[in-house]
Amino acid sequence: MKVLECPRPEYPRPDFVRHDWLNLNGEWEFAFDDENRGLKERWYAGTATGATFPLRIRVPFAYQTPLSGIGDRSFHDVIWYRRQVRIPRDPAWQDKRVLLHFGAVDYAATVWVNGQPVAHHEGGHTPFTTDITDALSVPHGSTEAPVATIVVRAWDPSANLEIPRGKQYWKVDSEGIFYTRTSGIWQTVWLEPVSPVAYLQRVQLTTEPGGGKVRVRAWIAGDSSRTDADLRLEIEARYNGRTVATALATAGMAAPSGTTAVSSVPAAPTASDPWLRLDAELIPTEIHLWSPETPNLYQLTYRLYLGDRVLDTVNGYMGLRWVSIENGRVCLNGKPYYMKLVLDQGYWPEGLLTAPSDEALRADIEWGKAFGFNGCRKHQKVEDPRFLYWADRLGYLVWGEMANAYCYSEDYATRILTEWLQVIARDYNHPCIIAWVPINESWGLSDLAHDRRQVDHQLSLYHTLKSLDPTRFVMSNDGWEHARSDLLTVHDYSGPEELSRRYQSLDEVLRFRPGNRSLFAPGTTYSGEPLLVTEYGGIGFRKGQQERGWGYGNLAASEEELLERYRASTEALFASPLVQGICYTQLADVEQEINGLLTYDRKPKVDPALIKAINDRRPA
Repeated sequence: MKVLECPRPEYPRPDFVRHDWLNLNGEWEFAFDDENRGLKERWYAGTATGATFPLRIRVPFAYQTPLSGIGDRSFHDVIWYRRQVRIPRDPAWQDKRVLLHFGAVDYAATVWVNGQPVAHHEGGHTPFTTDITDALSVPHGSTEAPVATIVVRAWDPSANLEIPRGKQYWKVDSEGIFYTRTSGIWQTVWLEPVSPVAYLQRVQLTTEPGGGKVRVRAWIAGDSSRTDADLRLEIEARYNGRTVATALATAGMAAPSGTTAVSSVPAAPTASDPWLRLDAELIPTEIHLWSPETPNLYQLTYRLYLGDRVLDTVNGYMGLRWVSIENGRVCLNGKPYYMKLVLDQGYWPEGLLTAPSDEALRADIEWGKAFGFNGCRKHQKVEDPRFLYWADRLGYLVWGEMANAYCYSEDYATRILTEWLQVIARDYNHPCIIAWVPINESWGLSDLAHDRRQVDHQLSLYHTLKSLDPTRFVMSNDGWEHARSDLLTVHDYSGPEELSRRYQSLDEVLRFRPGNRSLFAPGTTYSGEPLLVTEYGGIGFRKGQQERGWGYGNLAASEEELLERYRASTEALFASPLVQGICYTQLADVEQEINGLLTYDRKPKVDPALIKAINDRRPA
């Protein structure tokens, strides 16, 4: 196993970049706490308590993975991390507040710095940030830089079916469509210095149809006692190095925020709570729309001033695109657009949910495009922001999907809604994302026919998402039992003859019961939504040394059979006058599931150019 000095060294939040930061990936002290003794014994308080962390783990890889250096796939529901960090003595860090960021910790995390609690966060797929400045320590009489001993306790109940877990299996050994779990830190951890006066916490960009206007909403954090009218935000947009738009927002035009941003859940109110919101509009003098065929991006710079003093500078980007339904057709940028998607699970053999490198994330998109797909349905996983960055850069549509739980309860409903709102806040600005999918195949909603709460839960997710983000398609449920969705999405693993017959007639489609489920939830009927088949195919094929594995239907016996079955099923859907998009299952094998066009280690099972030639027969 290759040992990386600092694994995943790239900046983890590519749409909101600060120049000065410190990557905390790499070796951390680590301990299992199977008897749940750590809190009682105050492991967070340091070595004086006698707490030992006997193992070493390579962050950001979960202990179940080979890349972590541990590779233990058994159940350990409580785990601890510890690392001592010295704050840089660089001038950029002096007299600044220090933010500690976690990209994702599965499932719930409590964080201490120098024995002081600084954050608690629940939700295994979303980031959180906390201001650790007041917890930093300097040795008495020392001129050395402040020290932070960071301790993290992660709780991930392996067999709990009421937490959003996606494809992570609740049994020790993976089987069927479920895979090995990811526990604890699985995305980058980093520090950033920010002004003690005020700094940008997050920015939201909304493109209006036509691309001629972008609404900018910025949340400001810092010293909430300030009401200085000299506080202002300047925004510059550039295209190919040319300034094409500027905007100005001042404190005099702003409104108090009043709530903590959903992407940050501090342990208690801190000096970093958001206290101001600034709004502005960008009017580009040049309009270059974003699409998979022309992934045009504008570079953005945000500068926050107090008088003539620059408090914060953040770099980002934006893509001008909009989606709509016009005359019953799915449209991108005002024109009918046929989506040719591939189901993407986002697992790797050496890192599970964590890609081994930034290059691996980019490569999956390049493989998808090489096969002739114009996007993916990211399945049961909230993907690393670096994947979304490459999708923005390379031109690749993404359907953003929430990881589901498997049993309905009030606790589950609260958990998924809370975490899903954090997903929307994190990913809102990515032009690649054109659809939100909170529920897949009624997972967690097994009694829709008899429990009205479960139908209402779907409806609540749909309407909440539309109220927060009216710019994207929203599915209440993907595959069947739609309560209300912008698109009618169907999962159909039938053979090509059946696909050809069924999708010639709307009546035949509406009579179809995939998985023995109705296409609509009780009390809901078809209302003219555009039709897409968002799972089909799943043709299993063993490649190389694989000795086990399964696929939907009989396994293909050869590359030629895999190609012919792909062609027949895909062209049957292309021939439908009703279907406006497809999603093939799937891009890559995962553990025992061998439905991929790639093996688990990303080797093509068939020449991508041959699959692309089939996909290209249906123009976008």
